[in-house]
Amino acid sequence: MTANFTVWWEAMNLAEKIYWCIAIPFSVLFIIQLIVTFFVGDADGLDAGGNADLSIDSDTGIDFQFLSIKNLVAFFTIFGWTGVACLRGDLSIFVTIIISTAAGLIMMTIMATIMYYMGKLSESGSLDLNNAKGKTGTVYLPVPPGRKGSGQVQIKVQGFQTLEAMTDETETLSTGTLVEVTDVINDEILLVKSFK
Repeated sequence: MTANFTVWWEAMNLAEKIYWCIAIPFSVLFIIQLIVTFFVGDADGLDAGGNADLSIDSDTGIDFQFLSIKNLVAFFTIFGWTGVACLRGDLSIFVTIIISTAAGLIMMTIMATIMYYMGKLSESGSLDLNNAKGKTGTVYLPVPPGRKGSGQVQIKVQGFQTLEAMTDETETLSTGTLVEVTDVINDEILLVKSFK
């Protein structure tokens, strides 16, 4: 077995050896990446620190990302195998480099486009505050009386949310107070009253 491999390896020129040394490891990485994506999930966007509320508020979805680890692995995988195929087809090294580079760039573009449109397929996340009417929640940040300012309430509406709120009551609604949503002001702020 090793004798056959040695004969095969020695029969190749330097360009073929380079392309094989690119194709095989990057193919293994590509397969591992594929398995991890299907069974573990996408971990490209994980961030261990920072303000989670700020991250969610500023999230605009997936932008078109041409340069990413996944795309580079795909580039070198296709680059390597295309180069091997071109050299096996007796093309010159110059033509092989052009064709394999073009194939790798096309693969990167396809991968980036797929990831971009997959990101667009996810839920819009648009919260309809009218769904909160009649629901109860608790005050997170005190809500000043008589609509003199806003506080925040935590409420379950299309998932657990922390939302801006105002009240018509004469006393401040303190943190932890159970409140009911009576209306929505300007499609942005909940109008709440203490729940009795």
